[in-house]
Amino acid sequence: MRKKVLIALAVAVTLVGVVFGGAFAFQRKLIYLPEAGPVPGAATVLPGGRDVTLTTSDGLSLASWYFPVAGAKAAVLVAPGNAGNRSFRAPLARALTARGLSVLLLDYRGYGGNPGEPSENGLALDVRAAQDFLTREAGTPMIYFGESLGSAVVTELATERPPSALVLRSPFVDLASVGQRHYPFLPVRWLLRDEFPTKDAVARVKAPVTVVFGAEDSIVPAEQSREVARAAGARTIEVPGADHNDPVFSDGPELIDAIAGAIR
Repeated sequence: MRKKVLIALAVAVTLVGVVFGGAFAFQRKLIYLPEAGPVPGAATVLPGGRDVTLTTSDGLSLASWYFPVAGAKAAVLVAPGNAGNRSFRAPLARALTARGLSVLLLDYRGYGGNPGEPSENGLALDVRAAQDFLTREAGTPMIYFGESLGSAVVTELATERPPSALVLRSPFVDLASVGQRHYPFLPVRWLLRDEFPTKDAVARVKAPVTVVFGAEDSIVPAEQSREVARAAGARTIEVPGADHNDPVFSDGPELIDAIAGAIR
């Protein structure tokens, strides 16, 4: 009997080890969901759009889109969420340029056919390359806009390189807080290699902050976005009934007004 118990315990421990080991080894496959493409040319999205290459400090060349607007009142650096590629953000670019804003749609490493593998440190280098590009090209005030995971990316950037304004769409407290909601059976905080501590970082941002989120968000709970907003002392725009990927967060008036009105 004792032998059977020991065997059962050994099997259980092995299974737990396999589950936890797999979760650790393959976690970035669950976090980052890139769409490779093909990605059309920027000019097919908007006349005058440019296909540009951003060079990171670790030597990667990242294809992205730039949509300059003559006499723009500001340039928007768009840091996307964890899925898709820049073609998914074409409606956002059209809506923002129609409001007189130049737009850079960044594709991270591993996204849109770009080389490299995404990680927290890698995305930090990618967004710095994007900011360097806009600093050279735009010559206007700069708005950082991040959606979901991208909110963490631009918030970290803003602590080091302050923008004229920071707009966060559906930000989370930190990655572990979101992961624990979706994988309650795992010790997510112990396993995660990438942290993305948005709430802690946004408290150090000196620029004005706007937080936009859906009241019925099933991916990032609305209360997490509210926590980020409170930490930043931010202007808050809560969209009633909206879920995480609803069209309102593609080019809806609530989002576009928030970005266009971020610089007063």
